[in-house]
Amino acid sequence: MTVQPLRLFGDPVLRTKADPVVDFDRELRTLVADLHETMRDQGGAGLAAPQIGVGLRVFTFRADDVEGHMINPTWNAADDTEQVGPEGCLSIPGLRFDCRRFEHVVATGWDMYGEPQTVEGTALVARAIQHETDHLDGVLFLDKLDPATRREAMKAIREAPWFDAGAPPTVKTSPHPLFGRAL
Repeated sequence: MTVQPLRLFGDPVLRTKADPVVDFDRELRTLVADLHETMRDQGGAGLAAPQIGVGLRVFTFRADDVEGHMINPTWNAADDTEQVGPEGCLSIPGLRFDCRRFEHVVATGWDMYGEPQTVEGTALVARAIQHETDHLDGVLFLDKLDPATRREAMKAIREAPWFDAGAPPTVKTSPHPLFGRAL
């Protein structure tokens, strides 16, 4: 397990749809371990593979005493009930904004050994599943904000000490070179 550097807002990998996992091998298990270790190190509720530069449909989560990972996930809302609450992102450090999500979701996918799994979650678990699956589709939580909150968020990003609008987008090589394309 290795803590990997995070990709920050502006890095193109965060806006690129991730590829499905087809090989459930030792390299995939290393990726899942690195995601868990990095997520814990950064204090996050979830972490998607693109956030460490790996363009594969994998994420980890840790919320409400539930911890796990999902490979090639899909999810559906269990009902129409929504929640609105503060949401942040490890790739947009230090900023949180109220975001609307479904309150209760059911996710299906596979574990790192290729076994099918279902995760049902409410509240923070549901939020994490939706947020991390969005990352796998190149969608950021900023895209889910109402227009006024999105303007406020973009202003806060431009003023953040880690953001450099004059710098070209960061493009780095994946820490897991056997997976997907170089990013």
